[in-house]
Amino acid sequence: MTIKMKRVLFVVALCVAVSTSFAQKKTVNEAQSIVKGNNANYDEARELIKGALENPETKDDAKTWYVAGFVEDQQFSAERMKQVLGQEPNEPVMYAALMNILPYFKKAYELDQKPDSKGKVKPKHTKDIKGILGANHIYYINGGAYYFDQRDYQKAYDCFGQYLEISDLPIFNGEQVAARDSNFMMVQFFSAVAATQLGNSELAIAALERAKNTDYRQNDVYQYLAYEYEQAKDTVKFEQTLQEGLQKFPEEKYYLLSLINTYIYSDRNEEAIKYLNTAITNESNNPQLYDVLGRVYESGLKQYDKAEEYFSKALEIDPNYSDALSNLGRVYYNQGVNKLADANMINDAKLYQEESEKAKELFKKAMPYFQKVREVNPEERDAMVALRSIYYNLNMSAEFEAIEAEMNK
Repeated sequence: MTIKMKRVLFVVALCVAVSTSFAQKKTVNEAQSIVKGNNANYDEARELIKGALENPETKDDAKTWYVAGFVEDQQFSAERMKQVLGQEPNEPVMYAALMNILPYFKKAYELDQKPDSKGKVKPKHTKDIKGILGANHIYYINGGAYYFDQRDYQKAYDCFGQYLEISDLPIFNGEQVAARDSNFMMVQFFSAVAATQLGNSELAIAALERAKNTDYRQNDVYQYLAYEYEQAKDTVKFEQTLQEGLQKFPEEKYYLLSLINTYIYSDRNEEAIKYLNTAITNESNNPQLYDVLGRVYESGLKQYDKAEEYFSKALEIDPNYSDALSNLGRVYYNQGVNKLADANMINDAKLYQEESEKAKELFKKAMPYFQKVREVNPEERDAMVALRSIYYNLNMSAEFEAIEAEMNK
C-alpha cells in the first residue's frame, strides 16, 4: 500500500469518529427538544439520554447530564402546572421526576466546573441548574409530605434529604435557598422522624442528632433520640440524652421517669432515690412516685421501715391505689413469713409461741391491704394467693375455704 493510500484511510477513520460523536450530541439535543411543548414525550427522551449517559463520546459532557435533569424537571413542571390550573396531577409521577433531578444536576455541575483546554472554567449550565433547583426547592417539602402520608418513609426521608442537600450546595451560599429558616428546621425534623421508621438506628440517630441542634420541636427530637439510643443498646448515650432532655425541658416527665427507671433496673438505687425526690418535689401529690420510692427502699436497699413510710404516703393521697396497697401488704406479709420461718427453727416452746404470735400480728397487718386490693380489683391473683396463705396461718377456716374454692373455679 502506498503512503498516499494510508493517508486517505486515516482521514476516512477520522471522519467516522467525528460523525459518531456528532450523532451522540445530536441525540442529547433531540432528548432536550422532545420534552418541550404540549406533545412532550418523556419516556422517549429518557431512552435517548440513557444511551448518551453511557456512550464514551458524551458521558463526560456536562450538557448530557444537564439534559437528563432537564427532562425530569420538564415532567415535574408539567404535572405541577396541572395543580396551578386546578387539575389533578399524577403525584407519583410528579414527585418521582422531582427526585430524579438533583443526582443528574450534581454531576452536570461537577463537569461544568472543569477547565477547558486552555485551563479556563467557562460553565455553560450552572446558571440554569441553579435557577431550576432554586425554583423547585420548596416542592421537596411537598414531596416528602406526600411520601410520608403514603407511609413510604424511605422516599420521604430521601425527598426531605434532597431539600436539605440543596440548601447545602455551594452554589447557594449566602442566598435564601441556603437559609436555616423555619422550613429548613421543619424538614430536618420530619426527615429524622421518617428515618426512625426505617428500622436503622444508626441512620435515625444521625438525622436526630442533626435535628436536635435547631430550635424546632426539640422536645420531640430528644425523646425520639433517647428511644433510638435505647434500641441501639447504647446506654451511655441513652442516659446522656435523657440528662440533656431533662435540663432543656424540666417540665417534661418523660426524661425524669425514664432516668428513674434506668437507675432502678441497673440497681443504682441512690441515683434512683435522688431523681425520685426531685420528681416528688415537682409533683408532691402523685401517689405513683411515692409507691416507686417505696419499692426502691424495699427491693433495692431492704429498708422496710422506709418502704412502709412511702407506701403509706401513697395511700394517704389515694386510698384505692392498688399498687401501693399490694406493696404495703407485701411488706408486712413477707416479714410475717420470715418471722414464722425463724420461729420454726426454735426448739423452746415458749420462745416459739412468742415468735409465732409476732408472725401472726404481721399477717393481720397485711390482710386488710390485700382485701382492699380485691375490692378494687377482684381478679387480682397475687392478692388471692397472699390472702389464702394469711387465712391459713391465722386459722381462719371459713375464709380459707371460700378463697380456695374461688381460686379453683
